[in-house]
Amino acid sequence: MLPLTLAIPSILFLIFIWILFHPKHHQQHNKKHPPGPKPFPIIGNLHILGNLPHRTLQSLAQKYGPIMLLKLGKIPTIVVSSPKSAEQFLKTHDTIFCSRPNLQLSEHMWYGGKGLGLAPYGPYWRNMRKLCTLHLLSSSKVEMFAPLRSEELKIMLKSVKKAAILGEVVNLSEMIGEVVANITYKMVLGCNKDSDLDLKGLIRETMNLAGSFNLTDFLPWLSIFDIQGLTSQMKKINKEFDQIVEKIIKDHEHDMKKDPHHKDFIDVLLSLMDQPMDPNDEEQKHVIDRTNIKAIILDMIAASLDSSSTTIEWAMSELLRNPNVMKNLQNELENVVGLNNKVRENDFEKLPYLNMVLKETFRLHPSGPLLTPRECLKDVTIDGYYIKKNSRIIINAWALGRDPEFWTNNCDMFYPERFVNSNVDFRGQDFQLIPFGSGRRGCPGIQLGLNTVSLVVAQLVHCFDWELPFGMSSNDLDMTEKFGLSMPRCNPLLAHPTTRIQNCDI
Repeated sequence: MLPLTLAIPSILFLIFIWILFHPKHHQQHNKKHPPGPKPFPIIGNLHILGNLPHRTLQSLAQKYGPIMLLKLGKIPTIVVSSPKSAEQFLKTHDTIFCSRPNLQLSEHMWYGGKGLGLAPYGPYWRNMRKLCTLHLLSSSKVEMFAPLRSEELKIMLKSVKKAAILGEVVNLSEMIGEVVANITYKMVLGCNKDSDLDLKGLIRETMNLAGSFNLTDFLPWLSIFDIQGLTSQMKKINKEFDQIVEKIIKDHEHDMKKDPHHKDFIDVLLSLMDQPMDPNDEEQKHVIDRTNIKAIILDMIAASLDSSSTTIEWAMSELLRNPNVMKNLQNELENVVGLNNKVRENDFEKLPYLNMVLKETFRLHPSGPLLTPRECLKDVTIDGYYIKKNSRIIINAWALGRDPEFWTNNCDMFYPERFVNSNVDFRGQDFQLIPFGSGRRGCPGIQLGLNTVSLVVAQLVHCFDWELPFGMSSNDLDMTEKFGLSMPRCNPLLAHPTTRIQNCDI
């Protein structure tokens, strides 16, 4: 890599040459492109995104419309900001917009796009999705890990109960992150985050890098300079992750000879190694190898950790700000579950208000405010606008959940009762609420994530009364978010618990 003192003049020189000699792009007069702000040379509209792009893009959409064209570096990018428009991209024309762009993240950290989330659309991805859905994320698999979720939550509840007895304030963000991490690591790897393998820090670095703004994804010619240092960091982290997971896989291979019973995701994947992903696919015959297994493992950890913990954090934040909602939820839990029992996963279908609280949390605080980018596979016209092949598609899920046309004028208010007698669901068919995405690229792990979120929120509210600490009022609670791969709170959530049920940790 060139030293920075040489890289910057070189880039400035290249920009000068580009401006001097690059032919001006004349829009084809017979094709109507979506409206959008005028781009600058080279950088396009990159400079306007700001620290919270989901909010910036919503504001821009109010001026330019729900289908908006930005030029991010050299990449034409379509931003979709209304439910009606989202349905066009994710349902009506889903086959055209179901692929993924080639990102440095995928190339250097996700094993060249061998996982499920970032793989381009095609036979490999279809086979990979079938494998993960059938063997890792089926209803029976989700149910199989219910005792694990219950046991890890029990440990957290004991800590909260101790703090309540001592009258201490707890860091809910930290506790929620701990329990979700332990559930995830034991489910996927068969070990917890406190094992001698330093996965916790490494995964955190991975998530931070995954959420970083990488200029090279929009200006590919910058890759030779690695100005932000992200490429070298990605390669370093991938190497370290690969070494750790390789050790874990070898340990599993050794243990499987003693006990062939499949206990976690790695055990399941190893039992399928060297076999076709889809035995019925006579043409492709994609075979599961070690690289596939490592990519899937990284997918499952990354998808589980931040999304679940972030959603639980926001749910508890809103309940603390809205004590009347928390009381309504506690009343439902008391009536259905009882004061002498803890919440179990088979109680969820009998808890409609809990479901409404979670829907409202998903609406206001989707864990991924901008859905993972898609790529257009061919030229197409939508609502009269010409969308060019290889354009990047960004669905602003955060804006969809605040569209006043669907949610009325109180769309910024946390109001679970809006879902009373409503059929709106979050599984991808109602485009005003798609926290898990929709269409072919919708998240296949909805049920797994939902069970974790529902159990933790319900049990925390059922077992304890919660108040804001230090005499804070509801209006004092900082609800600022920070942007990344997910959308967590900017500052930790602190709260004061009081024991409500004595035996909730049994």
